Amino acid sequence: MAARLIMRALTCGIALLLSLPALAQDKSSPDKPSQTDAVKALAGAYEMSNADRDRICMLTLKADAGGGGFKLEFDRSDCAAAFPLMKDVAVWTLYNDAIRLTDAKGKIAFEFTEVEDGLYESLRAGQPLTFLQNAAAAKEAERTSEQISGDWNVVRSAGIPICGLTLTMTQTGSGDLAVEVKPGCDESIARFAPTLWQLDHGELLLKSARGRVWRFEDADGSWQRVPTDRDPVMLTRP
Repeated sequence: MAARLIMRALTCGIALLLSLPALAQDKSSPDKPSQTDAVKALAGAYEMSNADRDRICMLTLKADAGGGGFKLEFDRSDCAAAFPLMKDVAVWTLYNDAIRLTDAKGKIAFEFTEVEDGLYESLRAGQPLTFLQNAAAAKEAERTSEQISGDWNVVRSAGIPICGLTLTMTQTGSGDLAVEVKPGCDESIARFAPTLWQLDHGELLLKSARGRVWRFEDADGSWQRVPTDRDPVMLTRP
């Protein structure tokens, strides 16, 4: 009788041990997406670029498995010309929410981590800062000359206009576009006397006839002169 009870206890214990993995799986959070879901959510067309956006590689992350990761489509010759490490890239993987581009042996060429919603960056030893973002978002974020053209006020930190400018779409022999300066400008703007403008890798450049250049960066619809000083100069719409 005692032996039968011992055997029954052992059997129950073994059954309990075998059921533990299933119980642990049942207790996992049903709200947490699986890696498969995360991969499918990330799949799509992307723009890879350097900080100045003068080197760009268009690529497509696929959700199909292959070669130790997930399939990746891109123009190898064009992308390798912009980013030499791309010549050996074969697949992409997802590791701790980071998008990795690796060669066929798993060696990491780029590891992109999300720094803003939908914007990823990779900074590894020996390589410059590189960005990755959804191609549609990158295109939407890119400003055009037509969007920037028109009337602008030059203002300082007090917010009071000190000059009025019109950025025209009139082409000049230099390839830049013409600037029209309105009467009554502050002396500092009058001395600078901008005559030309252009968009250059995301920056707005104002140029004088004497070769001086003021650079402005996008500041949520306005443009702020860089580098900034204690009394920053901005371009704002009237």
